[in-house]
Amino acid sequence: MSSDRQADNVTNLFVHSSAAKRYASARPFFHPLIAARIAAFTGVSRFARALDVACGTGQSSRALAEIADHVDGVDVSPEMIAEAEPHDRVSYHTGRAEAIPFPDGTFDLATVGLAFHWFNQAEFLREAHRVLRADAWLVIYNSGFTGEMAEVPAFREWARGVYPTRFPTPPRRSYAVSLEDAEPLGFVLRGSETFAHDESMRAKQLTGYLLTQTNVIAAVEGGDVPLAEAANWIQQGVAPFFDGEVRTMIFRGTMSFLQRTHGG
Repeated sequence: MSSDRQADNVTNLFVHSSAAKRYASARPFFHPLIAARIAAFTGVSRFARALDVACGTGQSSRALAEIADHVDGVDVSPEMIAEAEPHDRVSYHTGRAEAIPFPDGTFDLATVGLAFHWFNQAEFLREAHRVLRADAWLVIYNSGFTGEMAEVPAFREWARGVYPTRFPTPPRRSYAVSLEDAEPLGFVLRGSETFAHDESMRAKQLTGYLLTQTNVIAAVEGGDVPLAEAANWIQQGVAPFFDGEVRTMIFRGTMSFLQRTHGG
């Protein structure tokens, strides 16, 4: 992994119980879209066993069960796992992405959603290669709020200017994996796609979502801003753009489809 694609002092902030509870209740459930795209791109309608790395509170794992006989969700945070909703074909495990707690050649599919930028990426790719079977798939995807409100274009000025000034983005690594990164570690990059999932929200729902972003978590869990103060500041900031109405918040994402090679 080239050094310019890594950032120093990267800390995974989703390891606090209060952040896990907010995440479980406020994150959009767009993951069935991901499962459908995986099946369409790979041409595999059903995988025997899938691994969901950084599964968080299990939204992604439950969606993955629609295209897999069994899903093993792994997350470094016991607090996140504690908030995961049970599913009869999903098992949850605590573990690091760089030290996946399964034997060699266990899985037909592995996914990483909204988390690749927190990993030591080279170490993770080596581990993914180890636990995947030959020709198995690795799908890395990310999605985020663009700061756009479809009905009120002026909202972007608050979302892209006022909000990040108050709650700056903490350090993180690259969101995507390149062919240059993947090939030496035993993967071929088969393709990439973009996707959209617009979300209907009221002011309270958007406030809840923003409280799950790392900008806010870093400030709250770091002790700089009390949670109630952050929530009040965000609520007051976004409320005038809603005027009591439901608004359409614009989310965009990317997906990378990699296939494990026999060597590596």
